[in-house]
Amino acid sequence: MSKLAILGGEKVRTELFPAYRVIGKEEEDAVVKVLRSGILSKYLGCWADDFYGGPQVRALEEEWADHFGVKHAISVNSATSGLYCAAGAVGLNPEEEVIVSPYTMAASATAPLIYNAIPVFADIEEEHFCLDPDSIEERITEKTKAIIVVDIFGQPYDMERINAIAKKHNLYVIEDTAQAPGAKYKGKFAGTLGDIGVFSLNYHKHIHCGEGGMVVTNNDELAERIRLIRNHAEAVVGAKGVKNLNNMIGFNLRMTEVEAAIAREQLKKLDWLLSERQKNVAFLEEHLKELPILQIPKVREGCEHAYYVHPIFFDAGQAGVSRETYINAVKAELMPIELREAEGVSIGCGYVKPLYLQPMFQERMAYGDNGYPFCNSNVEYKKGICPVCETMHFEKLFTHELMRPFMTEEDLKDVVTAFYKVYENLGELKK
Repeated sequence: MSKLAILGGEKVRTELFPAYRVIGKEEEDAVVKVLRSGILSKYLGCWADDFYGGPQVRALEEEWADHFGVKHAISVNSATSGLYCAAGAVGLNPEEEVIVSPYTMAASATAPLIYNAIPVFADIEEEHFCLDPDSIEERITEKTKAIIVVDIFGQPYDMERINAIAKKHNLYVIEDTAQAPGAKYKGKFAGTLGDIGVFSLNYHKHIHCGEGGMVVTNNDELAERIRLIRNHAEAVVGAKGVKNLNNMIGFNLRMTEVEAAIAREQLKKLDWLLSERQKNVAFLEEHLKELPILQIPKVREGCEHAYYVHPIFFDAGQAGVSRETYINAVKAELMPIELREAEGVSIGCGYVKPLYLQPMFQERMAYGDNGYPFCNSNVEYKKGICPVCETMHFEKLFTHELMRPFMTEEDLKDVVTAFYKVYENLGELKK
């Protein structure tokens, strides 16, 4: 009988990996306190003191701003909403262009479409997977208004080069740091590197309150415009005396008091949760470095990585089998994470399909039957526009989540054993 589980052999592991449980008694007590107060939300969608929300929301915003060293922190109901607020706050006009990443959650690239602006995809870096500054500069036109950078996988973007490009061309930098809370670039927190930063508090992020997000900035005007868009701007601007009405059609993107109370407790745990990820990744990299078919990507010089997921390169030529064949064999040796059993083993080939290959961009359809705003743009979304991204996704890269906190050293050893077991029995896969 084969030694490999995928071919009928025994698995390396038969127990589920431990769940990522970051909610504890502190959060429970905080929620009970809010429930007993009788105030689950205190927002008013008009110009009044409660336009800015209730006590938990305001306390969270103060504590978040203090933790990350920024002037303004604005809570929202999701990071997606935060990106919408940010795109509106910088004053996007219909058919202007925003340079975005093809290798990220879709909202990072579709946020400009909320204001009928055009996403323009730049390629990613081969080592760090964030937007490539050279590719950004190639895509800039007279229509370009902003750049939405993504701290993908937990790696901060190339702040110095991209911010310099933005300054040269008078562009805003919106930083999607949903995957990198606590990461740093030369001592400065990710999320605070551009004009506006957006954090996620979604349930599978480093810290969470179920759903939620935070938007940060040091710019007073941008902060107030974000708050207006979050909370029914069009109903507030008259009484508040706002003169700049560009994009002052607001939404209800408000966080509840219960979510804010949970997030306040979660923020206290961020440093420990981050250090655990870094420790676990260091263990895995030390023990996997001798595998010639794997290569560990570099961390940007001067950066501290947050490891939302752990990316690794695969050398199919060296292995003699495809990336998919090898990874499927590794997955067969392991088990899913508790509470996420339906997702299977948390290892995946690539990350997300390059966004410009998704139906919206291939069919050039957003609003209305004629595909506005694409119908008035010559921006192309054909395969091949971001070759590095396509190579990473379809050929070289795989990512996994088996390095999160609550994984013990014994759990990590099982992961290492699975990778080595499949490597040592590659001959069976080649047959």
